[in-house]
Amino acid sequence: MSDSRTAAPAAKVDFKKALASYVAPRGTFEIIDVPERRYLTVDGHGDPNAAPEYSAALEALYPVAYRLKFASKTQLGRDYVVPPLEGLWWAADMEAFTAARDKSQWDWTMMILVPEWIEDALVGATIAGLAGADAPARLDDVRLASLAEGRCVQTLHIGSYDDEAAVLERMHTEFIPAQGLRMRGTHHEVYLSDPRRVAPEKLRTILRQPVVGPDEGAGRG
Repeated sequence: MSDSRTAAPAAKVDFKKALASYVAPRGTFEIIDVPERRYLTVDGHGDPNAAPEYSAALEALYPVAYRLKFASKTQLGRDYVVPPLEGLWWAADMEAFTAARDKSQWDWTMMILVPEWIEDALVGATIAGLAGADAPARLDDVRLASLAEGRCVQTLHIGSYDDEAAVLERMHTEFIPAQGLRMRGTHHEVYLSDPRRVAPEKLRTILRQPVVGPDEGAGRG
């Protein structure tokens, strides 16, 4: 009788369960260290509910993300759940995020994580493979970018995106200063829920802000 065995396929990776930075406490703030990671990204400006370039950004990001997942499974033998959508948000006046909530003043970068085992060349080939007559309008704007956030403060917000302001106000003006820290970089959100399928009051969003100590330099990114 043969003793040979067929190797079991590797388990599908779910980054929302595998990465600590995709899990945050509700109702309190935590300080974590987020290592450098790569993302598929598209930049834009304006109200995400009204700016056509925002919906066009998602229409470009998701096909690349799903095509890349398929390439990883078939070419590399490593399958995974497409990671959640994420966004970096900023404005010339950060009050646009809290008191004013003037979304027309927002700049943003929408992102989807690229697994560390996927090489840059495969990402480039995947994007190129979507080019053609039926290509998403903003496909040429999709780029691979690295983000090194380091020390961050984050929390889990459950509810409407428009209800984030009070949480961010506490994070920015109470918790961060109380820890002897200062904000740096860019406000970061991780969308754990699909707003097309989940009621606004049940949306789960990680709110994250990179920080530095009082004697450290600050800046975006």
